[in-house]
Amino acid sequence: MNLEGKIIGNRYEVITKIGCGGMATVYKARDNVLNRNVAIKVLREEFTTDEEFIKRFNIEAQAAASLTHPNIVSIYDVGNEGDLHYIVMELIQGKTLKEIINENGVLPWKWSINISIQIASALEMAHRNNIVHRDIKPHNIIITEDGIAKVTDFGIAKAVSNSTITAFGTTIGSVHYFSPEHARGGYTDAKSDLYSLGVVMYEMMTGRVPFDADTPVSIALKHMQEEAVEPIKLNSTIPQVVNNIIMKAMQKDVNLRYSSATEMLRDLRDALKDPNGNFVHIEKMNNDSPTQRIDLNENNISNSKKKGKIREYFAKHKVAKVFAILLSCILVFAIAMWGTVFFVDKNRPKQVQIPDLVNDNIEDAKKELDSLNLKYEITEEYNSEKEAGIIISQEPKYQDNYEINDTEVIKLVVSLGSEMTEVPKVVGETKEDAEKMISNAKLKIEFTEEKSEKVEEGIVIRQEPSANEEVEAGSTVKVYVSIGRGIKQIEMVNVVGQDESTAKKTLEDLGFKVKINYNETSSDNGKVTKQSIDEGKEVDEGTSVTLTVNKVIATKNVTVSINIKKITNYNPDDGENTTGSNNNTVNIRVNDERRTGISKNTSNYNNITLSGKEGETKEIKVVISDPKTGEEIYSSTKNFTFGSQDTITFE
Repeated sequence: MNLEGKIIGNRYEVITKIGCGGMATVYKARDNVLNRNVAIKVLREEFTTDEEFIKRFNIEAQAAASLTHPNIVSIYDVGNEGDLHYIVMELIQGKTLKEIINENGVLPWKWSINISIQIASALEMAHRNNIVHRDIKPHNIIITEDGIAKVTDFGIAKAVSNSTITAFGTTIGSVHYFSPEHARGGYTDAKSDLYSLGVVMYEMMTGRVPFDADTPVSIALKHMQEEAVEPIKLNSTIPQVVNNIIMKAMQKDVNLRYSSATEMLRDLRDALKDPNGNFVHIEKMNNDSPTQRIDLNENNISNSKKKGKIREYFAKHKVAKVFAILLSCILVFAIAMWGTVFFVDKNRPKQVQIPDLVNDNIEDAKKELDSLNLKYEITEEYNSEKEAGIIISQEPKYQDNYEINDTEVIKLVVSLGSEMTEVPKVVGETKEDAEKMISNAKLKIEFTEEKSEKVEEGIVIRQEPSANEEVEAGSTVKVYVSIGRGIKQIEMVNVVGQDESTAKKTLEDLGFKVKINYNETSSDNGKVTKQSIDEGKEVDEGTSVTLTVNKVIATKNVTVSINIKKITNYNPDDGENTTGSNNNTVNIRVNDERRTGISKNTSNYNNITLSGKEGETKEIKVVISDPKTGEEIYSSTKNFTFGSQDTITFE
């Protein structure tokens, strides 16, 4: 199946195939959520029908995903789409250690030790988390372009069932690095990884594996039965202490190997510092049996005679002899197998389903662990989300159907409850000192700037909560810091001579408020002649500035139109008007302008014009009187703004 160009899990866009193994195909892909390149290992189709294998595969991959170490390839995600099962991993740019050995042959011993230290460090982390690799080999170790060793496929080998392993094309390659117990199908643990690491070191420093043959079975038998040629005999440049480290790691008896990756790591580091040292000691099993005394009594003589008769019988009956030999071999083999199984079962740690202890009370958890005969270590830490005595986390983590050895130690982290701390007094301190003091008290800080007429800029005015108050560690303290008066100072510019609109915009853009006073003049209309604040003076932002602006005032005329006929109700046919006077004329006064002898039959008398400044409001009063008696017939007053209209009418 070619997945190039496809998107897996609605997230990973497959770019290209970068490798193919017996168990899976590896692709380079783009994580479209986090915008980074990743490697995706997709199980080959022939393994997706094995439900037990898939189950173990998911459990082990999820367990391995919890490992975080610079020498372990990180697992980001595990998932499936139908029959497509995949693991998303860190994408490493580099070569496998196997490729480097094939290209260079024998590698320098110091470089090899450096790589071995990194591998051992990765194994140390994994073993502490109860994860055994079970397939350490150069093919599973990637060396980055910076020379960093990255171990991949942690825990995946455990998913491989007996029915599946024979189908892998990589079995021949892997068996070169199997421990004796792995080769015989026995129980494997952390020490099996150390044996495999010893084989990897052997190959790096000699350019060859310690055991090789035409078939995997033959190689496995050599791991179980033969002693490897010491690497120092194949490469004389290897220090004796390095030779001893390799041979100790490759001891067939697990009890004679390094007890842990930590112990092997210590010797590897010491070997770099002191290559001539004599600090690695390899113990040997005592296979010598003491001499036994045989009593030559009558029973022994009788037994000898019986043995003689048996030999004589078999000499005459050769078929019976062959049958007896075969039967004896079968019996010996059966007894040996039974003894091996009995010994392994007897000495194999008991498997126990790991309990889920997170959020349990520690006392209840202790009782449960004691009932399961499991060991545990307890560390305590403050936690604001969990009450005191409640378990925050456990290692190994709980998983369904995940069993551990009853010899393994479960590490528990128990809450001490919320940590309380005292708020320091920071009022009067500088902003920088306040930040340090609050941080040292395990508190967070939130600054707010505030204007102050009394406290200088950069000094703390007040705080919340107040000093010496007890609060939870991690709480936030609000600190108010002075920014002084907080009013910006602006330097006045000169706008005299500018147009009113230009000068006003200039000052408003600087932050001033502008007021205008007009100076009536006959020239320079609209020009600023004076400003209330002198050029160069610094004043507060928002200060008002008064500008004096020339304004030429135009003269405007208005014609006063009077409907005398309507006002006097004059009717020529009556002979006399309604006022009772028989005179057909009237006198008119408009403000100070006077007219006499005006006919009452005039509908639109407009011979009086008044003048005034544009925009000026003036009172216009019209009085009509009898020319004989002087009596006022009509009087009316109106306010008029010059320039608003040309005519004002009275009627």
